[in-house]
Amino acid sequence: MKPAPFGYERPRDLQAALALLGEASAKIIAGGQSLGPMLNLRLVEPQMIVDISGLAELKQVERRGDELVFGACVTHADIEDGRIPDVTRGAMPAVAGNIAYRAVRNRGTVGGSLSHADPAADWVSALSALGAKLTLRSLAGARTVTMEEFIVGALESALRVGEIVETIHVPARPASAHWGYVKSCRKTGEFAHAIGAVLIDPSLATARVVIGAIDAAPIVITNATELFGGRIAGDYKERFDGRVADLLLVKAGVANPAHRHIHVNVLKRAVCEAAA
Repeated sequence: MKPAPFGYERPRDLQAALALLGEASAKIIAGGQSLGPMLNLRLVEPQMIVDISGLAELKQVERRGDELVFGACVTHADIEDGRIPDVTRGAMPAVAGNIAYRAVRNRGTVGGSLSHADPAADWVSALSALGAKLTLRSLAGARTVTMEEFIVGALESALRVGEIVETIHVPARPASAHWGYVKSCRKTGEFAHAIGAVLIDPSLATARVVIGAIDAAPIVITNATELFGGRIAGDYKERFDGRVADLLLVKAGVANPAHRHIHVNVLKRAVCEAAA
């Protein structure tokens, strides 16, 4: 199958791109790794494609205090190859390097992946665990949202009509914080069917835990003491309670016990990775 006919515009700057989004039934394309197949299968039939891949404004990177701010058109390969600073002490490059295949990483963008809001996409879970925020831009102005606010369901984000992801804000990972990220795929390069991501700081007794790749928004636990017997301590690996994770999955609508078992074990492996 081939795409339905559509117009194509390649705006000179972000303001021009935002103006085009308000004129017609338009879809943004950057890397095209999600939109391209959807066009070919006619899952979407926009009147216009707005190509933002050449916008320098969406490729800028800067360190602002204790966070890294980078544009939505930064690619997975940019992060994997160290072309942008790493404030996560290896967490983001490791995630980026295990996304799909190199050809996808060369073209795919972080902003595009987040906008698509696929529950199985790596950045949806990883950036939620890292406590990232997003700046969303439209002709009316900008607003900042947390990852938990942005991903509202499977393939459903908080983007409004005429709005795009402009920048991603990632807090620096403290030296005392432990990171674990594990996903389960049927074969290398495929989307995950279970993701576990944890950011645990025993010195501050804090933990952010994410259970991803469910048929909904990821389960984000910003104060995850309940998973560790009521407190975060140096022995958190031994204190991890899979029964609590299983109950959270039940509440999220994961009814199949076998599926929950996979998710709980992937999360346990992420906890063990963080403790290693």
